[in-house]
Amino acid sequence: MDAYDRDAAGAQQGAEPESGPVGEGPVRIGGLAPLSPPGWIEAGRHLVAGLELAVAEVNRAGGIGGRPLELVVRDTAADPQRAVAAVDELAGLGVAALVGEYHSVVARSVAARADALRLPFLCTSAVLDALTEQPTEWVARLAPPQSRGWRVFADFLVDAGHRRIAVVAQPSVYWAAGTRILREHLATRGGTLVELDADALDPAAVCDRLAEQRVTAALLLVGLPAPAVPIVRAVRRDPRLAEVVLGAPAGQPEFAEWAAALGADGAAVPFLRYLPEQLGPLGLRVAAALRERLAAAPSFVAYEGYDAIHVLAEALRTHGTERAQVAGAWPRVAVAGTRGTVRFARTPGGSVWQWPDAPIQLADRDPAGPEGFRVRYVG
Repeated sequence: MDAYDRDAAGAQQGAEPESGPVGEGPVRIGGLAPLSPPGWIEAGRHLVAGLELAVAEVNRAGGIGGRPLELVVRDTAADPQRAVAAVDELAGLGVAALVGEYHSVVARSVAARADALRLPFLCTSAVLDALTEQPTEWVARLAPPQSRGWRVFADFLVDAGHRRIAVVAQPSVYWAAGTRILREHLATRGGTLVELDADALDPAAVCDRLAEQRVTAALLLVGLPAPAVPIVRAVRRDPRLAEVVLGAPAGQPEFAEWAAALGADGAAVPFLRYLPEQLGPLGLRVAAALRERLAAAPSFVAYEGYDAIHVLAEALRTHGTERAQVAGAWPRVAVAGTRGTVRFARTPGGSVWQWPDAPIQLADRDPAGPEGFRVRYVG
């Protein structure tokens, strides 16, 4: 049992399943994040830091009608089955809503189970377009859908003069969806996509194929640290590929693990993140508080966690703490967040309530100092 499970165990004792918070006790929110392998632990830590900071602020401001907001966190470990079990447990603890999750495949399982249980779920960070199979009133999302963000990435590449682009991908629903989006959008702009199997090729073979195919950009749709780190090192040291631009749409270079493993080799690798070009006063204040909690610069995932709690708090205050009341609030809330005013709407082809104005930018680590970032493109 990890620290997060120990903290929540006391809340479970004596709890009975219920449809949502009642009485004068705390209003519970269930938090889901990857906090152990094979999950992306650093993303999970940032997400929980944002959730916890916002809960503390809500409680300092009087909570929900005088009742404290209580966050009960469960580790999904990037495992859909473990996540579904956590949803069932949290539902039994009487949480008013669920919040969080970083990994798209896990979030999809969470969304399906939450919909079946009629339990509101505010997804912070997962981007897979098909978050649920059918339209649902119970699920909302802060992060932009993958199709929107990855098309922005494709536009960035084409605008920079790249027409022959490779993806080096591992098998997964998420990577396959990203590859399809890139292929289809590049085709509309005169680009060509070459697909390489990262599991079938070692780093040296990847370099050989990139050189043979005469690509000018290669996107890494792979896990961190392996095989991302050895592939980047191999490409950087291959003189045939000196002019090839590396990219990582899923955001691996955002986190300190990337910089620690790659140093200067990890600079100038563009990635997607969901921040505005400039943070406003609220964003800057929250950035300072998150930096203190994390002892590191906060990623966009931490801001997503922070904003999500304030959205839920507004829904709980203005519409009630019963689950149906929270879900009914999705199209009615408007909350000034760290990255803009959050409002939800139905978007074409979407199955969940979506923040349509979520900011998108491409950034990379600055070659002049890999601890810093450069904004390369705003979508």
